[in-house]
Amino acid sequence: MSAFSPSDALSINAIRVLSMDAVQHANSGHPGLPLGAAPMAYVLWHRHLVHDPADPTWYDRDRFVLSAGHGSMLLYSLLHLFGYDLSLDDIRAFRTWDSRTPGHPERGVTPGVEATTGPLGQGSANAVGMALAERFLAERFNTDEHTLVDHFTYALVSDGDLMEGLSGEAASLAGHLGLGKLIYLWDDNLVSLDGSNAMHFTEDVQRRYEAYGWHVEVVADGDTDLEAIDAALTRAKAETGRPSILCVRTTIGYGSPNKAGSSDSHGSPLGIDEVSATRAALGWEHADAFFVPEEAREWMQRSTQRGVDARQAWNRTRDAWANANPELEAERRLAWSGLLPDGWDAELPDFAPDKPIATRSAGGKVLQALAKNIPWLFGGDADLSGSTKTYLAGAEDFRSGGHVGRNIRYGVREHAMGAIANGIAYHGGARTWTATFFTFSDYMRPAMRLAAMNHLPIVHVFTHDSIGLGEDGPTHQPVEHLASLRAMPNTVVIRPADANETKAAWKLALKQRDRPTSLVFSRQDLPVLDAAAAAAGVPEGAYIAAEASRAPEVLLLATGSEVHLALAARVRLESEGVATRVVSMPSWELFEEQDLATQEAVLPRQVAARVAVEAGVSLGWRRWVGDAGELVTLDRFGASAPAEVLFEQLGFTVDAVCAAARTTLERCALSTN
Repeated sequence: MSAFSPSDALSINAIRVLSMDAVQHANSGHPGLPLGAAPMAYVLWHRHLVHDPADPTWYDRDRFVLSAGHGSMLLYSLLHLFGYDLSLDDIRAFRTWDSRTPGHPERGVTPGVEATTGPLGQGSANAVGMALAERFLAERFNTDEHTLVDHFTYALVSDGDLMEGLSGEAASLAGHLGLGKLIYLWDDNLVSLDGSNAMHFTEDVQRRYEAYGWHVEVVADGDTDLEAIDAALTRAKAETGRPSILCVRTTIGYGSPNKAGSSDSHGSPLGIDEVSATRAALGWEHADAFFVPEEAREWMQRSTQRGVDARQAWNRTRDAWANANPELEAERRLAWSGLLPDGWDAELPDFAPDKPIATRSAGGKVLQALAKNIPWLFGGDADLSGSTKTYLAGAEDFRSGGHVGRNIRYGVREHAMGAIANGIAYHGGARTWTATFFTFSDYMRPAMRLAAMNHLPIVHVFTHDSIGLGEDGPTHQPVEHLASLRAMPNTVVIRPADANETKAAWKLALKQRDRPTSLVFSRQDLPVLDAAAAAAGVPEGAYIAAEASRAPEVLLLATGSEVHLALAARVRLESEGVATRVVSMPSWELFEEQDLATQEAVLPRQVAARVAVEAGVSLGWRRWVGDAGELVTLDRFGASAPAEVLFEQLGFTVDAVCAAARTTLERCALSTN
């Protein structure tokens, strides 16, 4: 390490040894990446990153995402050594219960962690979303006199990140959009968990990213050539028309005499003897674990003055900008707080009761009205805007160069769309939605899971919600998807039955501040229900859509288009003398959150005769109908035929619902005799 200055060498080794010690102490973790990637991370943080540990969330800081989240100790060491509120005791608690240093970085747990990473590829796509948000907000708030938004987004990515298809989807879009303030540092160490990349990853990454439209830099020696890393970062920052990737050749497990360059250092502690040998090989003179020389800490924290100065200058700029632009300042404060402006829902459309309309079409009309009054709301779809009805008319596209519009053309990239939306939400200052066919939520599920885990208030719009889409057949007909999303913690799933429930669902979704919402809409036209009942009922998750003529004998529970089937069945049952209540149940999650009195008013316990009606799998419905209830559901895949034929052939008929009602009534009568 003679090519390093003494302060550089000491600092880099402090990062390496602290990371190695924490992994060994936990007897769990990934020491290889911190040992190998420490030099590039150090150069970035010490010479380039604009951040202030005393104020980790200030508006115009640079963002840093450790996409290679398995190397979390690298990030924790950086945060501790550069002066964030992360103590040595926190480092010692690595990977233990309720610690601030979990096995993979988690946003909201550790100060300075911008995104929850670990599932490979997610962080790289999150970084694309952050860079996209930066450009959108710069367009919205910067003026000729004042620059309020102007920062970079960096992501440290691994071989595994670049192998995941998600990262390719996101990188392709980033190149297309020319996100010049996005910079990847690729830890090109030729090794993955199972061994050498020669087994499975031999493509020319440099040319692939050039083909994506990225600026590519190559650092041949990322172990010792700090000046080459620094120069590459400088050139990347100067390339404002394209995103950049630095291909930095490193040695995984650098310094370990017996495990450097090997997958043996990837996912397991080095072992006590190898830790001692690595200390000696690095010239580290301190035998005590978790020892940090004060001069290393002081040297690294000296560089954070750059961020302190930038933050103070930004505060002055913000004050001058706010004085000159009071309306924009009021907007900025609202947008960043996650609140909604006064009158945000004042111009929502009314829907005529005599004009059936698909909930996807109604949802599109509602979105247009909402976006008019919430200027920081922007989003897009997976090449399906004509079908999902989520394109904002007159708002222009978000594109490379020129004006930044509010419609993101994600292309056929559902997984990237979900992860990029997470990045937009992580960044802050904007609200966003995604849109695609419901069956393609399968492609988005990993990103949706992370959105739920991280309390991100994204709106996921899904259309073509059932066999009701018709002739496209079973590949496009979602069957198990409602049950799948309902199983996910901290997410709200709403399947509206009509236009008025759709309007209430959109309002509910935008009021969410700490969880995502999935809006599941129909392709086919549906009759319009009572507006007042829907407005009051949707926020509670379930409500009485049609009351029985007297005390109810049977309850018909349904969602979406099947509510109308239940209503038709009720007419017949009532004509036969069966007192029948229809309950529209657009959101199980919202209903579960109501108090027992509210739940009892809708689903009285004394009425055990119940029928669930939904064109999806039966999983989960037994909770609501009990052992005595009946299920008119679909525990098979669909078929290719017109929608009305499918509903008939697959048992979604008035006859079938009435038969199920009679069966549950008979079963309940027998049980009481």
